Amino acid sequence: MTEVLPTPRRERWYRAVWRWHFYAGLLCVPLVLWLSVTGGIYLFKPQIEGLLYAPYRNLANPAGPRLVPEAIAASAVSAVPGSILHKYVLPKAPGDAVEVLVGRNGEDVRVWVHPRTGEVLHRAAEESRFMRVVFRLHGELLAGDRGSALVETAACWTIVMLLTGLFLWWPRQSGGRLAGVLYPRLRRGRALFWRDIHAVTGLWITIGALFLIASGLPWANAWGDYFRQLRAITGTLDGKQDWSAGSGAETRERVRADAGMRAMMSEHAEHGGMSMMHMAPAPAALDAVVWRAETLRFAPPVEVSPPTAPGMPWQVRSQAENRPRRDSAEVAESGRLIGIQRFADRHWIDRTVGYGVAIHEGAWWGLANQLANLAVLLGLMMLCISSIVLWWRRRPGRMLGAPASFAPLRHSWALVLLVVVLALVMPLFGLSLALAVVVEKSFKRLLPPLASWMGWRKA
Repeated sequence: MTEVLPTPRRERWYRAVWRWHFYAGLLCVPLVLWLSVTGGIYLFKPQIEGLLYAPYRNLANPAGPRLVPEAIAASAVSAVPGSILHKYVLPKAPGDAVEVLVGRNGEDVRVWVHPRTGEVLHRAAEESRFMRVVFRLHGELLAGDRGSALVETAACWTIVMLLTGLFLWWPRQSGGRLAGVLYPRLRRGRALFWRDIHAVTGLWITIGALFLIASGLPWANAWGDYFRQLRAITGTLDGKQDWSAGSGAETRERVRADAGMRAMMSEHAEHGGMSMMHMAPAPAALDAVVWRAETLRFAPPVEVSPPTAPGMPWQVRSQAENRPRRDSAEVAESGRLIGIQRFADRHWIDRTVGYGVAIHEGAWWGLANQLANLAVLLGLMMLCISSIVLWWRRRPGRMLGAPASFAPLRHSWALVLLVVVLALVMPLFGLSLALAVVVEKSFKRLLPPLASWMGWRKA
């Protein structure tokens, strides 16, 4: 039987898909491994922080006397000279230490205070706490907006890597066999073993991986800003978003809030050696607001924040790991409840992102959610490792380029169209894709040896 060769047009599409898959792998493999490891650690934030801060739980008899919030906050403020109260965190249990966030400008310090004696048990810069460092390593590589852009670009290319991988692999399956499709063939030699591990793993985790990437994009600096602008244009922006806009934006917000809180301090705040935490006209405002916050029964942890401008109320916000449980309230300095906003009251886009973020962080469905996400992350790591093995075993001699294609790919034009759509939806990916095309075209003409080493054909 004579083999039917692909037409030049179809073969050109096929080679384009192979190149994109290869480019995606070059960029993504190191970062996907990094993000999988850091993301896997962050999944278990509740358990890790439970162990780290266990010494500050169950310190006093829950039924015994406790200091009033104002005294606890004053103790925390005095432990960090020059600071003011930023947030008072309601303890999860009456006998637990009270966590108070104090600081100056954009720097917050978390202070643990004994609820009965007022003794300062521990203090730590908020951004240096272990899980905050992991969070920044995962989302920004500790490099701010530049790191966020790199992570976002890698995430977008990972989408392309997953989709092109399915397109390259799927058409070669036939006969309705499950071996090599749903489960790997483990006793057919090393070459087939690694090929099956790569293909089967990709099939099982692609949907979960695409969801994790998509649900993480609102955090990205560039795409998140693009998303906010789009919502502003369409009139769907409703209040403050409930997810991070990046370390730079968070620092600017803390500086603004700190300036506002200091401006709200009463004139007698520092007179007579008094602490700087009196930020409302009524000296006992914090006591009244905390009392009201405790009656609301919001999901812990619950943060109480002073007003940042004249006439503004105190803010009470749940910071529950499971974001659909996050409610907020506005309370007057007298303790009078002004209003409550439930999660269900928020715009449907905010609710959708909230569910996505909760699932992304493994907080929506407890341990089952954490383990499911961990399985996807381990699968991504297996994809990366197996791709390196496959490339190394099949690489052309003295060349870096992608392995030669083995068969024509039907409907590859559809994948090319999908990639173009992704380039429009994800600007950083579009820019990097355009750069890759320009570099390839230029190097083919200007640096033929490099083009040959990369495995680029002239045609």
